Order: sequence, then C-alpha cells, then structure tokens
Amino acid sequence: MIKEAIAKGETVEIAFANACRELGVDTTDAEFEILEMPQKKTFGLFGGAPAKVRAYIEEPDPVEERDPAQEAAGYLKSVLKEMGLPEAGVEIRREEAGAALTLSGEDIGFIIGHRGETLDALQYLASLVANHVEGSYFRITLDVGNYREKRKETLEALGKKMAARAVKTGRNSSLEPMNPYERRIIHTAVQTVPGAKSWSEGVDQARHVVIGPEGGERPQRRNDRRGGRNDRGRGGRGGYNDRNRRPRSDRSRPNPAPRAEGPKADDPNTPIYGRIEKK
Repeated sequence: MIKEAIAKGETVEIAFANACRELGVDTTDAEFEILEMPQKKTFGLFGGAPAKVRAYIEEPDPVEERDPAQEAAGYLKSVLKEMGLPEAGVEIRREEAGAALTLSGEDIGFIIGHRGETLDALQYLASLVANHVEGSYFRITLDVGNYREKRKETLEALGKKMAARAVKTGRNSSLEPMNPYERRIIHTAVQTVPGAKSWSEGVDQARHVVIGPEGGERPQRRNDRRGGRNDRGRGGRGGYNDRNRRPRSDRSRPNPAPRAEGPKADDPNTPIYGRIEKK
C-alpha cells in the first residue's frame, strides 16, 4: 500500500520536506517525485511559482485478523449444510487456549455416530481448520446435546466397576479401544478404587485400557476332584488305579506370568487424535 502527500515550497528540497512532514516521516524514509519545478519571478516582481513535490512511502498491507474459533464454526456449518442440516447452529464458548463448540438444531443427534465416532471426526477436522489460522496450538472441543458429559459419566462408572472386579477376581480385564481423552477418564476412575491399577496397551486405533490388581494377576486355584483317593479310600477315575493314564495331580500347569507392563497414564495434553501441527 502506497501512502503519499503533495506539498509546495520555494525549492524542491523545501517542498519535499513539507510533504514528508505531512506523511509524518523523515526525509530519509520517503521517496519523492518532482511535479513542478520552481519558477523565478520576472524582474523579481512578476510571475514565478513554487516547486511542487510528491513524497510517498510504501507500507505493508494490513493483515486481517482471523479468529480460529470463528473459522472452525464456519467450516462446521458448511459441512452440516452438506449433510442436510442447513439450519444447524454452532455456539462458541471461549476457553483457555481454545474454544468449545456446541452444535444445535432439529434431528442433529445422528451427528454423534457410534460411540461418538462421527463427532470425534468432525472435531478433528474443525481443529485442523482452527490451527491453520492460529500460530500456536488452539484446542477445539465439539459437543452435541451434552453428549460429552454423559459419555464421561458412563466411562467413569465402567472404570470403577471393572476395577472392583479386578480386585475381587485377581484377573486383568481389557476394555475396547478408545481415544486418548476417554482413556484418561478410565485411568482417573480406576485410581479411586483401592488395590486396582490401569495402563494402556496397543498402538494407534487399537490402543486400549487394561485394568488389573495392583500386585499383578493372582494364580487361579484348581478345583479338580478327579483322580486320587476320596475320603472313602476309593480310587476315582483317572487316579492311581488307572493303569492307562497318569495321575492328573502329576501334571504341571504353569501359572500365567504377570504382565511386565506397568500402569501408564495417557498424556493429559493430547487431543483426541493427537497434537495437530500447522503445515
């Protein structure tokens, strides 16, 4: 963008200085163009004209400030329109280092998808849009009908239930694959149950939470009544009186080795599909 000023003066230098004064810059910071050369008066009394100079500077075009949350909301509206929801609304709630977007409208429940998969995918895409605007990481969360809070309560109840079962039975239990946000909810819930622990196993989309007792899995007791002598002194089937079979009591069965992996909490700063880098 060019900023300019035109001024007059007895000489070219004075005209240029006057034009720079109007621009608010020093003469060393501006360029100039002579529009009219000064003319002397005839016999020192008649005619004559001052010099006329155009001074100018080039300034960078102003950068339009873009709001990451507004950009993400606009993108979501365009996607919802293509999905047959042209009247859907997007409410923006500002948060530290990001914003929470809530979708509203009639018949919008299908946006959630199976266990929130569609909602998570839309949140990921909206986060990509927001982070192409902002230089630093801008966190976007997406919700429909308070689904996130309801899902959190369900996962907390599941985590506590499975933790109590692990303590009682002494066995590990694996849950279905979840995103990092949901795994953190499970880990937090398990920590409230004494004697239970949790960790994550698997990679990428197969990563899931395992819940077990703090001391590791306990060996299972065998309750095999076949073979040997009973309290009446009679040999049972498959016992020492069976010539064709070894006593089952002689057979060794190794106990399952405890898992070597200890509890691992997922990074609390990781978004649902990992950190999004600006490209």
